[in-house]
Amino acid sequence: MDKNKTDLYPHVHSTVWQRAQKIRCLICDVDGVLTDGRIYLSAHQEEIKAFHAHDGYGLRALLHANIEVAIISGRRSAAVQNRMESLGVHHVYQGYADKMMAFDILAKERQLSPEECAFIGDDIVDLTLLDACHLSVAVPEAVPMIKQRVHHITKARAGMGAVREICDVLMISQGHDGSVKGLSM
Repeated sequence: MDKNKTDLYPHVHSTVWQRAQKIRCLICDVDGVLTDGRIYLSAHQEEIKAFHAHDGYGLRALLHANIEVAIISGRRSAAVQNRMESLGVHHVYQGYADKMMAFDILAKERQLSPEECAFIGDDIVDLTLLDACHLSVAVPEAVPMIKQRVHHITKARAGMGAVREICDVLMISQGHDGSVKGLSM
């Protein structure tokens, strides 16, 4: 791990860098993590979400480095499915109130253990999965109970680069940080 690169994120504790070295899969919640938590509805009840390009680039970079990416969300949204398809994220589990159930399916399909996974969440529904994963991350807007239990709280806000921050930590910790030139969003 390049010390000059870890200096880019001085707020990240050394134990987080160590945990990040073992991660084979980043799992993300959507509402309040990949988005700012607001849900927009059109007059026709069509759900609209805003995703940050930096987060998308980070997810693509992980995939390029052979670090898997999965989405586990308690809600269903066509916008999420469309965005993840555009990024090449194929492991999308929506409508799971019990996120551990979705994780068990993912783990079996991809032969992953909790020790090889990181999860970024923000609310009580994320708690069991945060507790199970080797690296647990929350956004600054997470509810207090979540922030007390995680290994890392991002400096970047939800829907504004928080996911990119943890993607960068994973990439840097595993020595992949320079291998993503030329990717597009």
